[in-house]
This record gives sequence, structure tokens and C-alpha cells, in this order.
Amino acid sequence: MSISAQKEWQGAGLGLRRGMLPMLADLNDTDVDFFEVAPENWIGVGGRFGRRFQDFTQRFPFVCHGLSLSLGSPAPLDVEFVRSVKQFLDEHNIRYYSEHLSYCSDDKGHLYDLMPIPFTDEAVHHVSGRIRQVQDILERRIAVENVSYYAAPGQELAEIDFVNAVLAEADCDLLLDVNNIYVNSINFQYDAAEFLQQLDLDRTRYIHVAGHYVEAEDLRVDTHGTAVIEPVWALLTSALERVGPVPVLLERDFNFPPLAELLGEVATIRQMQRAAAERQVSVGAR
Repeated sequence: MSISAQKEWQGAGLGLRRGMLPMLADLNDTDVDFFEVAPENWIGVGGRFGRRFQDFTQRFPFVCHGLSLSLGSPAPLDVEFVRSVKQFLDEHNIRYYSEHLSYCSDDKGHLYDLMPIPFTDEAVHHVSGRIRQVQDILERRIAVENVSYYAAPGQELAEIDFVNAVLAEADCDLLLDVNNIYVNSINFQYDAAEFLQQLDLDRTRYIHVAGHYVEAEDLRVDTHGTAVIEPVWALLTSALERVGPVPVLLERDFNFPPLAELLGEVATIRQMQRAAAERQVSVGAR
């Protein structure tokens, strides 16, 4: 049995990117509690990268966050791809699988971005059915992530009502991304704290936190290329106050800082989780 198989999936994690591998060569087993990868980037990978990946999955718990399931697509679900994901999850003892509440393909092929699903009742039913189909094939529950978006074509429902309706009808979990809430709140001029308050956080399985790019005073772009800023940390604190010390993952896709800086953000997450756990104990003791 691998060391990772003996560890619980909990604590503060880091998104594993190939560009990080050189800086992670001397990583201690206690520096990070778990890693997350996109299965599309690792399915079928062999050779040097495949061996490095297996070394990490032997040492650390892993979860997967997909990029191309295309839950909102009008094209039929790619069942063979879902089956390949299931095989990958089983082979590497992946603890959990999540995807974006978006789409990236149609009957003409795949796009290279995550597109917003129209906030409509029809889309709620369509996406929820596809999520249930995926869960049946994978034989496990999945989580969907509230995504950042920059246009809302055909909108009939508020974003919060759309997300909550999908979670309820699909009966799936939530991957809560607090940075996406902040980015959307700036771009669409709503109150991020109020959105978080209204979200069905009882379904939260884990949380993403990340940095973003300031394009203009009223425009933020979800890049995962900078450090987390204070308002996003504050949203994370508020979320943990509601859901308790669930696993939290730091996303960083490029512009990698020195490892000490990344681990400093991981340490900040751990501090927030400890504070949330202490609050739970304090409330329970009353």
C-alpha cells in the first residue's frame, strides 16, 4: 500500500502543474496535504513525466478537477472519455473528481476555453441530467465548480439561482471557488458576501482559492497567475466559518513564484482551517 493510500484527504492542497515539477523536487511530505490535477493532462502520459506523476501519487493524496467534460454542451456526452476518466481515477487512487459548471464543446469539436452555460430553466434540466449520467458511469459522486464568466447570453435566472438549482436537481456536490465569486462580483456588480451567503454551502466538498488579473477597475480576469488577495482570503474565511475546515486547494497555473511563497499561501490556508475547527469546537461546547 502506498503512503498516500494511508493518508486522509484533508487540509491544504496545491494544484500540480508540470512547470512546477523542478521546484517540487525537494518537497517534504508535510509541506502540502494533497494535490489536484486535470486528468486530461495526465491520462496516457508515460516516460519521465509518467514516473514523476506516479511518485507523487504514491506520496500524497490526489483529487482531479476536469477541463473537458463539457457539462453544458448541446452535443451528446462523451461516454468513452468519462470511462477513461474512471479508469484513471481507479488506477491512481484518486480521492475525488470535480468539473466546471460550463461547457467547452459542441457537435463541431472542442473549444479552448470554458464557456458560460445560459442561466435558464432549460439549461438547469439539461446539465443536471448530464451530471447524473456522469455520476452513474463513474460510480461516484462528483462536484461542480461555480465558474468565472464574462458574458451571460440568454440569461433568465440569476447566477445564484442557476447554480443552486443545478446542485439540487443533479444531487451533486459543490466545488466552491471563492476567487470566482469575487471576480464575478466585480464584473457583474453584485455583493460577493451576499452571493456566498445564498449559495447552498451544505453541498461543499472542497474549496478553490486563487489569484486573478486586474484588467480594469470594473474588470477582473480569472488567471490563476498571481497571489491571492485579501478580499478573496476574506471570502475563504467566511466560507470556512459556514462549512468548517473542509479541504482547500490553492491554484497557480503560471508565473510560479519561489516555492517558499507558494507554501506560504498553503500555510495561510492551514491557519484559516485551524481557526474554523476551533470555532466549531467552541460553538459545540456552548
